[in-house]
Amino acid sequence: QVQLVESGGGLVQDGGSLRLSCAASGRTFSNYAMGWFRQAPGKEREFVAGLSRNGITTYYADSVKGRFTISRDNAKNTLYLQMNILKPEDTAVYYCGAKNGIARTSAREYEYWGQGTQVTVSS
Repeated sequence: QVQLVESGGGLVQDGGSLRLSCAASGRTFSNYAMGWFRQAPGKEREFVAGLSRNGITTYYADSVKGRFTISRDNAKNTLYLQMNILKPEDTAVYYCGAKNGIARTSAREYEYWGQGTQVTVSS
C-alpha cells in the first residue's frame, strides 16, 4: 500500500499562488504514476495534472495549463503542484492519487488517495 498526505492548501486572493505537496510512504514512490485532482462542492472529482513515474511526462487539464506545474522528487517521496495565477474557480479540495502504469486522467484508475487539502481563492 501507499499512504499519501497532502499539505499546502489555504486561502489566497485572486491571482495569487500556492504550492501543494503530497508526501508518500509505504511502497516505492517511484514505481507509481501520480496525479492531482480536485473536487468542488456538488461536483465530481476532476483531473488537474498527471505525471509519469520518472517525472518526465506531464499532463494537464486545459483549465490549468500554463498556470499549474506538477513535479515530483522521488528521493524525497514527494509530489508537488505549483499553482500560479489562481482564480476563484480553482476553489476546491485538492487530492493526490497514485497508480501503477501510466498516468491517466480518470480518477477511477487511481488506486491510492490522500485525504485532500482545501484551496480557497477569494475574488
